[in-house]
Order: sequence, then C-alpha cells, then structure tokens
Amino acid sequence: MDFALTPTQEAFLETVDRFVARHLPPEEVRRRDRLHIPPYDLLPAMGEAGFFRLALPAEHGGLGEDWRSLALVQERLGRHAYMAASILNRVVGFGIASVLSYGSAAQKAALLPKLAEGRLLISLALTEPGAGTDAAAVTTRAERIPGGWRITGRKSWISDAGGADYLLVVARTGEAISLFLVPPGTPGIAMTELPKIGNHAMPSWDIGFDAVEVPEDALMGEEGRGFRHLMSTLHASRASMAATVAGCAQAALDCALAHAKERHQFGRPIGSNQVIRHRLADMQMRVDQSRLMVRHLGWLIATGQNCRREAAQAKVIATECLQYVTHHGMQILASAGYAAESDMQRYWRDARLYSFGEGTNEILRDLIAREMGL
Repeated sequence: MDFALTPTQEAFLETVDRFVARHLPPEEVRRRDRLHIPPYDLLPAMGEAGFFRLALPAEHGGLGEDWRSLALVQERLGRHAYMAASILNRVVGFGIASVLSYGSAAQKAALLPKLAEGRLLISLALTEPGAGTDAAAVTTRAERIPGGWRITGRKSWISDAGGADYLLVVARTGEAISLFLVPPGTPGIAMTELPKIGNHAMPSWDIGFDAVEVPEDALMGEEGRGFRHLMSTLHASRASMAATVAGCAQAALDCALAHAKERHQFGRPIGSNQVIRHRLADMQMRVDQSRLMVRHLGWLIATGQNCRREAAQAKVIATECLQYVTHHGMQILASAGYAAESDMQRYWRDARLYSFGEGTNEILRDLIAREMGL
C-alpha cells in the first residue's frame, strides 16, 4: 500500500475544500442543524463537482478512480460537514454500489446517470419496529399481483426517506427476502417524520405501506436473494460510514485542541496541564488508528479482495473513536462545549447514532468473530 496521494486525489481534496467553503461554511452547517434543513439542494452541485462519479467505473460514465479516492473525499467531507458526507454515502452506498452490484441492465441504464449527476437519491427502508439488526426478521410483505407486486407493512427510522426519489424496500416474498425500488409518492404510502436528538440535517421517517402496488420492474436484483443483496449494500455503507466518521472525529479533536490552546486557567493554557495534554494525545492516536483502518479498507476494496471483516472493523473502530473523542472533547470544553452554539455539542449529539446505525457494533463484533473462524 502506498499512502502518497496522487495528483488526482490531491485535486479532488482541493475540490472538496472549495465546495465546502462555497456551500457549507461553518455558519451554514450550524444554521442547517439548528433549523433541521437537509442538504438535498446541494446534490446537483456535488454531482457537478464529480463526487459521485468517483464511485462509478469508467464504462458507466465514472472517473476511473477507485474506493481509495472515494474514501479520501468522504473523510475530508466528514471533517468539514458531516451532513454532506452523509448524503454522499446515501448516493454511493444505497444507490450506486447497490445498482452496480445487483441492478438489472435496465436499472443501471436508467439510474446510474442520474445518481452520478446528483439528480437521484435512494433511501434504504430496512428497519421495522421488530426488525433492524435482525434483518431476516422483517415482516413487511410483497405479494405478486398481475403485472407487479403489492407491498404491505411498516418501516421505521428510515433516514432521508422524505427527500428520496426511491425507497429501497426490504420485504418478505414467501419465505425469503427481496428488494424493491418504490417511489415515496406511490399511493398507499404514509410517512411521518420522527423527532430525534441529533443528526438534524438527516431526517428519519416512519413509513406505512398499505397495499402499495408497484410494477414488476420495481424488483431490485433477484427474487428471494434480497438478503444477500442487502449484505452487499450494507458492506458498502459501512465502509462509507467509517471514512466519514474518521473525518468527523478529526474535526471534533481539532475543536478540543483549539480550545485547549486558547482557554486559560491559573494563568496558563489548559493544554499545558498534563491531564489535558495526554487526553488529547489519546484522542489523536485513536483518530489516526481509524484513518489507517479506512485507508487499508479502501485498498482492499479497490483491489477486489474479500474484506467483510475489515469493513466491520473499520466501522466499529471509527464510530467508537468518534464517541471517545466527543466525550472527552465535551469534558475539555466544559460549559463552552455544552452551549447550544458550540460545534462540539453537535458532534457529541450526532456521534451517538453511528455505533448502532448501519448495523450495531455488537452484531458487527459477532460478524468479525465469525470471519475469524469462531
């Protein structure tokens, strides 16, 4: 593995910096979080900047880069504005990676160009009141009807469903699982936004499906092989989350470090006290560990190697690193971090989601153990 950035990768990171400076400077990130405004309006600009084409092979209009370059962009976006990194991950993981992995030729032709240009958003509708980590326990059902399917059931905590063009619905067909692309505006769908404590720019929804009828070509992948397809989608989304969370952890650490240099007590910066210095050193070591895991994972994906274990490890390490950094960052900032206008409190609130989003860290540890042969 070579950690040196290519000229193309350096250019993309500069593009990220310019994009954020123009569209999501710190005050705009704070405003959107305060007013609960998701960045759906920025999707076309992100497409124009080429962020989504990084994940596409050249034969589908991509830029000919690989996951190593994508992970660098995800990490940099996560450091600047996690809300933008999150929406990039939706397009890449639930959209491009899924369509490439198990979409039909017609679906690839119809969806990939729009995804690449930022004109399409897909939301994964997996979680139910009684199923989440146990994905095989979904009770939403899809039954064959003349010319298509009828879907009945309920989903909950579905991120970005209100801004999506399609819901990637996980439903039971007979004894197996299948996946369906369903527009949220289809008759029979009722959606309610769910209040939550963090990630205000990534709304979550409760969704009811009351005899929702979709055409035959709404089926995504093969009938009855949805569980296998779903694992492919989650593999990509976990890799994306690890990269963006590593960037967010560095941002939280930067915030704590700046405060430790600026805040004076007893006539000197608090960062001159050993307890604070060592705490910041521990925080930086964990962030660097996360970053190294992400770089290694990017190399494994780019070179076509089996990396189920490494993707799970990267997600667990990065999300728990972020929780560690924000926990200690809040302690270092004290009242300054607890203030509503503080960036640290936003990092702290948002961080709590990631250790159970995209698969709980407990179930991922079980996956890691199985991959070890246990």
